[in-house]
Amino acid sequence: MTAANKLEGQCLCGAVTVRMTPPEPHVDACHCGMCRRWGGSALLSLRMVTDPEIEGAEHIGRYASSEWAERGFCRQCGTHLFFFYKPKASYSFTAGLFGGADGFAMVEEIFIDEKPAYYAFTGTRERLTGAEVMAKFGVGES
Repeated sequence: MTAANKLEGQCLCGAVTVRMTPPEPHVDACHCGMCRRWGGSALLSLRMVTDPEIEGAEHIGRYASSEWAERGFCRQCGTHLFFFYKPKASYSFTAGLFGGADGFAMVEEIFIDEKPAYYAFTGTRERLTGAEVMAKFGVGES
């Protein structure tokens, strides 16, 4: 994607605006128990970026959900904004923030071994277990 493909999105109340250029036009789904507790279902997010433009950062709350990650939300309206991966200082923003992501394809599902039976996404894509995700991103390695 190029700068012409920059996406802009906002939280529900408009206090936080995010502008970013996703590396690919992809959406990923995380089925881990923490993501499901956070949002009520799988977390649908865009690929990680390190250089987003964030307006209204003073309205963002951060929750340290593990030693290696934080979750960001608007303190005004509660909108879930991002998953922040500390080791790479990378943000994975929720897909729903950006109307321009409507045509993106879902290409990966992670923590598939934690997905409950009450929902399923159709289509063929890479589906990784929690152990495979941890190995892929080197989580827990020193």
